[in-house]
Amino acid sequence: MQFIIMKKILFFVLVITSFISKTNAQGFLDPVSWEVSLEKNTGDLYTITMEAVLEEKWHLYSQVAPEMGADEIGPISTEFSYNTSDASFVLVGETIEPAVAPVYDPIFEMDIIFFDNYAVFTQQIKVTNPEKLEIEVAIYYSVCDDKQCLPPESKIFKIGLDEKKASAQVANITQEDLDKSAKLSIPLKGMEKYETQDQQGKTFLTIFFLGFIGGLIALLTPCVFPMIPLTVSFFTKSAKNKKIGMRNAILYGFFIFGIYVLLSLPFHLLDSLDPEILNNISTNVALNVIFFVIFIAFAFSFFGYYEITLPQSWSNKMDDKANSIGGIIGIFFMALTLAIVSFSCTGPILGSLLGGSLSSDGGAMQLSMGMGGFGLALALPFALFALFPNWLNTLPKSGGWLNTVKVVLGFVELALAFKFLSNADLVEHWGLLKREIFIAIWVICALGLALYLFGFIRFPHDGPKKKKLPLGNIIVGVASISFFLYLLPGLSNTKYSNLKLLSGFPPPMFYSLYDRDLGITGFKDFYDGLAEAEKTGKPIMIDFTGWACVNCRKMEEQVWTRDDIYSVITDDYILVSLYVDDRKKLDTDDTFNFLKPTGGTKAIKTVGDKWATFQTVNFKNNSQPYYILIDTDFNLLNTPLGYTPDADAYLRWLQQGLESFSKNNTN
Repeated sequence: MQFIIMKKILFFVLVITSFISKTNAQGFLDPVSWEVSLEKNTGDLYTITMEAVLEEKWHLYSQVAPEMGADEIGPISTEFSYNTSDASFVLVGETIEPAVAPVYDPIFEMDIIFFDNYAVFTQQIKVTNPEKLEIEVAIYYSVCDDKQCLPPESKIFKIGLDEKKASAQVANITQEDLDKSAKLSIPLKGMEKYETQDQQGKTFLTIFFLGFIGGLIALLTPCVFPMIPLTVSFFTKSAKNKKIGMRNAILYGFFIFGIYVLLSLPFHLLDSLDPEILNNISTNVALNVIFFVIFIAFAFSFFGYYEITLPQSWSNKMDDKANSIGGIIGIFFMALTLAIVSFSCTGPILGSLLGGSLSSDGGAMQLSMGMGGFGLALALPFALFALFPNWLNTLPKSGGWLNTVKVVLGFVELALAFKFLSNADLVEHWGLLKREIFIAIWVICALGLALYLFGFIRFPHDGPKKKKLPLGNIIVGVASISFFLYLLPGLSNTKYSNLKLLSGFPPPMFYSLYDRDLGITGFKDFYDGLAEAEKTGKPIMIDFTGWACVNCRKMEEQVWTRDDIYSVITDDYILVSLYVDDRKKLDTDDTFNFLKPTGGTKAIKTVGDKWATFQTVNFKNNSQPYYILIDTDFNLLNTPLGYTPDADAYLRWLQQGLESFSKNNTN
């Protein structure tokens, strides 16, 4: 029995791996540890070695700041300073860091030098007064992962001539320090009511659901749909009895599901070998351009201008094995044959749906969930129709409508192809696909699809034009026109240009042909905001943010600017934005030493030191962005929230806080 209906495609694995793009880590984070040592070279020359060990997925940044425009945000550079003022030693040259080429950082959206896992810095010195030598090394740094950046830290190490390893310095804590530390603590109430959010399970379920939806769409393609009655009839009629036929058909469906899951397993190995490999693939310029070309090829193949083919021996071998082996193994090869020959239709659908939803945090596990959902949707009809064969009579007959489905998918592929070109454009700053140009291309695709469905455009594999439009054409055509109208404001420089339903697909708002002002201002001091809240009777929204926090800017530009969210923040809350990386010096009377919960002390010398410590003391968290809703009696109104690009979810969170505030005031 031959199962070859259409030819298969070549780039399956690569397409899947390309669709990895960027849940909030809760709790106090300390992902880097330092060791400082001193080694003698020759004569009076010594080398200070500073070793940093980082947890997986965290980056430590170079001493060399990246080139940035006036409106760009970059990471905090690592700084080393030494107590050369005591004249016991002098520096010989500069602090040397590992030789690492700049890499595109998806958080800051620029080429940056950063270090993963392990980095060694060295500084050569010349000792001028060995009797009084006591070296003090101060390290100022900040680390980021692909979701957040932590407040900058300062660590001080001291080492003498006769010591090999430096000791971290812990300042003496005085009563004055304790008194000032106490002022940073607020009598927060209700923290025990709100558990840390666990978004990962939701993320996996979302990926599985999207994969399942993709599988249902794939069922309607000419590669798969005709196979359902053909295959089910084969199993039920060729078996010795009905039960065996049903069993074989169900087993066939199970193998389809299993094959798609198995195809994702190699990436678990890649993920464990290099946790960043999937994210690096997604930001690689050459690969994104290649996938752009591949998707354009998919689109025109769907339009019927040509077929993408591979050597026929691939499917022939699988088909021969299925016929010759028989039994359970034979059924497996039959399922594998279907998976191979149908991928000219199913591959682009699966890849497209996973493209906007996978993240480097979930890695290969998300890939398995998406593939599993897709395989389950493909497998279910074979099992269900085997159990209920009378249902086969209700299936519509194959015909021209399947070609229409392929053309619709072709327009979808054409639109999605430009997402890959946009990724490359953002990395290289070519300026080819600014936000409005990208949206204009989608406008053309939506209009083109509507014109095709209403019969104004024809493609090579279309049959004779029908006098009466099918109902499906009308429904999808109206939807296309609606989408076309929805996209049009995205071309303007108005408050309606944000297109929140497409968040994450077009380039960001700031990558625009227009000069946009997207900011919302608030109080920069918690106690000033508290006084205003007591005066106005409003709840407080604390925004722990940073000048170098890109995801903070994305929230402000892409979520806060939506009209309903903007009005809630500005009208119903007192916004307090606390910058944890602000290096403005505090007045001398306001500086003190703070005893850290993880051990050691922290010198509170800057505005950023103060608010970063305020966050960790009261909310046991040191990541940004981080949002807190409280009232003036310090009652927590809702679960603290991190980076949440889903504007609807963010609005619900704000509204739940207002509901809690209203209940507290009525009690």
